Amino acid sequence: MALWELIAPRRALTTSKALRWLSNILLTVVNSVAVPIVFVGFMAVSMATFMGNHGWGLLNLIPLPYTLEVVFTVILFDCLIYWQHVLVHRVPMLWKFHRVHHSDTDLDVTSGARFHTIEILLSMLLKLIAIAIIGPPALGILLFEVILNGAAMFNHSNVKLPLSLDRILRLIIVTPDMHRVHHSVHRDETDSNFGFNLPWWDRLFGTYTAQPRDGHDGMTIGVHEFRDAREQMLDRLLTQPFREPPETEENQEASTAKTED
Repeated sequence: MALWELIAPRRALTTSKALRWLSNILLTVVNSVAVPIVFVGFMAVSMATFMGNHGWGLLNLIPLPYTLEVVFTVILFDCLIYWQHVLVHRVPMLWKFHRVHHSDTDLDVTSGARFHTIEILLSMLLKLIAIAIIGPPALGILLFEVILNGAAMFNHSNVKLPLSLDRILRLIIVTPDMHRVHHSVHRDETDSNFGFNLPWWDRLFGTYTAQPRDGHDGMTIGVHEFRDAREQMLDRLLTQPFREPPETEENQEASTAKTED
């Protein structure tokens, strides 16, 4: 995806790519040390295996063909991730942690891995609770994790797709143009297009926005409160949820604009 961005970028970047990539990659490293990605996947699959071995969970009580169970698991957990995403936007305390993801002032492949450590821990906890209740097959969880992470890299990428192809693809998968709307500085657009992989939930639950009002080339990425380049540094990303937005004249004007939105 990074090579694709270099060959056919969708938008001109507004912030130093070196600064953003360094910070986003360092945050990913911090997360990988604090909550190893292998450990997260291992825990989810292990929990599913444990539930299956003991016959616990709803799916283990319902006789279904194994292939159907796997497909159902991928679709169901994609829906659950959609609602988790809605939740972190709606609950102010959770939004403070998720805002680290949205405060990226450009959008590219590294944005797909830019999440605060505490948000990753909370996401893992919710996922384990869901697995304990549903009792999905381990293969379904493994496929879900692989597809979800691959989709996140794809739909956060700054890649250019033919508009005709985008119109077709967004019927079956979240495309970069579709997800970019979600990273708009306008809060009503931020609170839309929550899907990470499957686009159906946004259409079904009324959170779909086809295009940004300012156009893909003219739209502003990020949040009003944290736009200074210094806020893209690793230390600021890690402490952002615990700090109030910096008091600057620019932010005061942005706050007024946000109220109008």
